Order: sequence, then structure tokens, then C-alpha cells
Amino acid sequence: MPEQQTPDEAISPGGAGGATGLALEEGTTLEGAPGGPGGTGPAGKPRSLWSDARRDLCRDPVFLVSALIILFLVVISIRPSLIAGQDPLDCDLARAQDGPRPGHPFGFDGQGCDVYTRTVHGARNSVTVGICATLGVALFGGLLGGLAGYFGGWWDAVLSRVTDVFFGIPVVLGGLVFLSVVTSSTVWPVIGFIVLLGWPQIARIARGAVITAKQNDYVQAARALGASHTRMLLRHIAPNAVAPVIVVATIALGTYIALEATLSFLGVGLRPPAVSWGIDLSAASPYIRNAPHMLLWPAGALAVTVLAFIMLGEAVRDALDPKLR
Repeated sequence: MPEQQTPDEAISPGGAGGATGLALEEGTTLEGAPGGPGGTGPAGKPRSLWSDARRDLCRDPVFLVSALIILFLVVISIRPSLIAGQDPLDCDLARAQDGPRPGHPFGFDGQGCDVYTRTVHGARNSVTVGICATLGVALFGGLLGGLAGYFGGWWDAVLSRVTDVFFGIPVVLGGLVFLSVVTSSTVWPVIGFIVLLGWPQIARIARGAVITAKQNDYVQAARALGASHTRMLLRHIAPNAVAPVIVVATIALGTYIALEATLSFLGVGLRPPAVSWGIDLSAASPYIRNAPHMLLWPAGALAVTVLAFIMLGEAVRDALDPKLR
């Protein structure tokens, strides 16, 4: 008869039970260690794409600089009086095209208006157009593209043909035709036009992301378990397909601001008495030789704003792209 092992001998390091216990202990230690196998983080919690992206963005100087610039632009768009207390429509023809002087560091434009005040107040309309147009494009295009990618069939075929038609419309030419019949001087016609021509790009991005996401095993398992279409879209597909839409929309935000300035420069976007960088650039272009300061400051503000949003979008793209990890 073999000798019976005592409980102490069964879990001793020299026995088989001890080897098993040691292996389990090592596995637990590795799993609980920061940065352990399987993509775990502190306290053994699994890391997600969004947590990794947030960590990378906080360490990215490009993202931090562009975010600070955008935060400053948003603040002065909400409260321009914080750094420019004068009225942008307070003009005096006696000081038209005058250069900088104390209290007026950017000089005056062709109507005698303070260029510094108009540059600061012009940020409001530009930032409003960029943010509202981006939200509208992302929601409308993302919804249509996501539904087409998920259901497929005739819905997908119709959306593909419609997007082909909209892709064939030149943006500037379309703006000249569409906005020339609008008499409003507010930002909403410009925002509506950008959403009208901007949604096909986001729709195609969302369609491709949803088609890729719905082929994953967890989506197939949820379908096999009888999950509804709404649950699969909101709980399983949308969180894993929204990253490309966010990246493209963030980069496009800067181009929408530049598009608003272009349309306002051509006289079909915002119109006086609205204050816009595009309007100021159009008014300053005939005087570029005699008074270059009229063109320099609004053009510089527009360039910095567009560059900040594009840099922000590229930083977000690098953080959310799993291929770069």
C-alpha cells in the first residue's frame, strides 16, 4: 500500500501539488503586474483602445499644443471681450489704413475699424461654423453610413450611388450656386451647405468601419444569442467603429473653417455686418501693397486656427490607429 501524503506534503514545493501551486501563483503575479501579458494595465485591469489613446495623447506634445490653441480660440469665441473690449463695428474713416498705434496694435482697415478687435471677434463665427458643421456631418453621415454598412442590400446600393453624385459636385462651385440665393448673413446657411456636401465622406468611412466591425466574433456571438439590431449596433458595433469617424471629422474641422473663409472671401458666405476673417481678407486684398497689416493679421489667425485643428486630428489619428502600436 502506498503511503498517504499529509496535507503539508501535498502542497510542499517538492511535490506535484507544489509545482501546480507555484505556477498558479506566478500566473497570478504576472497578471496583476502593470503591463503584464494580455494587454493588462495596473491592478490587472485589461487596457482598451480608448485608455491607450488617452494615455498617448497626454504624452504627445503636438496634441497638447494644438489643444491649448483650440481651447484659447474657444474661450475668445465665447467671450471676445476678455481680450478685446471694443466694438468691431466702431469705425472712423479718418484713421482708415493707419498702422499700429498705442491701444491699436494691429492698425486699422480700409473703413477705419480696429483690425485687432475684428480679428478677435472673427474667431467666433469661424469656430462656430467649424464645430457645428463637423457635428452635423459626423452625425448625419455616420448614421447613414453605419446603417448602410450594417444592413447592406438595397440600402447600401442606394447610399453608394447617392454619395457618388455628391462627390461629383465641386465644393466651391456648389457654394457659389447654393449660397448665392441665400440672403441671410448668419452662419447657419454656411453650416447647412457644408453638411450637405460633407456627409458623403464620413458616410463612406462609417460604412467601411461598420462592415469590418460586424464580422468580428463577438458580434456573431451576440447575433447567435438573439441580440436585437439596436443592441448590436449600440453595444457592440458602434463603440468599435466610431474611432475612424472621429479621426476624419477632427481633421475635416480645420478644412471647414478654411472653406467658410473662402466662401466669405468670394462674397457668398458670411456677409457684412457679420465679422469674419474671410470678409476681412476680401476687404483687405485691394490694399495689400499700401496697408499689408490689414491682410496679415486675419490671414495669420486663420492659418493658425486651421493648422491647430489639423494637428489635433493627426494626433488623434496616431493615437487611435492600432497599426501604429
